[in-house]
Amino acid sequence: MQGLTSEDHAKVSAAIAAAEASSDGEIVAVATPLSDSYHDVALHWAVAVMIGTIAILAWQPDVLHFWFGVFFGAWRPAPALGELLTLLLVLAAAKFTVALLILKYMPLRLKLTPAATKTRRVRRRAVAVFKSAAERRTTGRTGILIYLSMGEHRAEIVADEAITKVTTPETWGEAMAALIAEVKQGRAGDGIVAAITEVGTVLTEHFPRSHTDTNEIPDKLIEL
Repeated sequence: MQGLTSEDHAKVSAAIAAAEASSDGEIVAVATPLSDSYHDVALHWAVAVMIGTIAILAWQPDVLHFWFGVFFGAWRPAPALGELLTLLLVLAAAKFTVALLILKYMPLRLKLTPAATKTRRVRRRAVAVFKSAAERRTTGRTGILIYLSMGEHRAEIVADEAITKVTTPETWGEAMAALIAEVKQGRAGDGIVAAITEVGTVLTEHFPRSHTDTNEIPDKLIEL
């Protein structure tokens, strides 16, 4: 996926400033290439390949005899059980290693990662980022995070205490839809701007700007 440009950063900063101009809310926009390495997913698939290899060779032992002949010569006498089991172990380990090496290719690893796993990992990372970047950093507890994980094509909106009291997850449906639609078209920057605009509308409705409001969090896009 195409990365974010300096122009994207400028557009996002301007969008945050505009959204906050009519609200006491503080918007934090964060984008990251991936929310997780998914190494465990690669390991799980490699183990599945290894077990599958053992199962196939146990079901069709003639295949194991064939490979014994390939490696050690068909002229040898029938292999002992211990030799066959050793070969089975070697073949299973080889399949496991090859699968792990193939799954170092991240696009394939992502493709083989269940959608629910991606959603959970993105949410977990978003909450962690929110806790460090926005939670309880505003006087009125009106901070909100727009988090985009570009590799997974997933986003999360995480809000501080005052906002969650007057909204539900469904409140951010339009913002999320606008964001993901642009991301899928390769326009991540425009997607973040669209989400900021929608979030700003909600914040203005519930937290109109007061005369005591100050800009407590910098208006910028953070890339992790």
